[in-house]
Amino acid sequence: MDWERVMAHEAVALDGGERDAAVLVPIITRDDGHYLVFTKRADHLGEHPGQMSFPGGGHEPSDADLEATAKREADEEIGLRPEEVEVVGRLDDIPTVTDYRVRPFVARVPDREYTPDEREVAEIAVLSLDDLTDLDNYESERRDHQHYGPLRIHFFRVDGYTVWGATGRMLVQFLELATDWEMPEEVDRVVDPDAEFPV
Repeated sequence: MDWERVMAHEAVALDGGERDAAVLVPIITRDDGHYLVFTKRADHLGEHPGQMSFPGGGHEPSDADLEATAKREADEEIGLRPEEVEVVGRLDDIPTVTDYRVRPFVARVPDREYTPDEREVAEIAVLSLDDLTDLDNYESERRDHQHYGPLRIHFFRVDGYTVWGATGRMLVQFLELATDWEMPEEVDRVVDPDAEFPV
């Protein structure tokens, strides 16, 4: 884990997007390596139901800034208290197909049991960085999007979970910054715009 590169990264801030949001990329350190904490979104949610994500959500007027948004949402979703979060850096802002502008904050967090808020989170998954950087667990596809043009979509399959979509894009940048993982130059397949997602 190259903490220095994460800390030194000058994150790109985006303008535009109808709504601001922020997430934490929470990292647990254990004797056998580093792990990332993900949530599996509840199936009844209106946006991205059942998908894997990092803890976080939409900015509220009461939030001092987007870092406060990420910490508040992580507390609400998995019981990660703001004072437990040590933010060490930022990734680039990313736009989502639901018109959010998302700001990811990379953070060290304690290795303890977290409790999902069942209203939003179906499950908490703690996935090994070693497994996430194993290219046998990665694939990607290219498809044309009606608004964004050609898109490369990333899929990380670990322990029965599939991380993809906006979270997959954040994960790619994090892994390239924090480890020696490199995204393969070629995609595994090119698919039609309306093809089913292989999740």
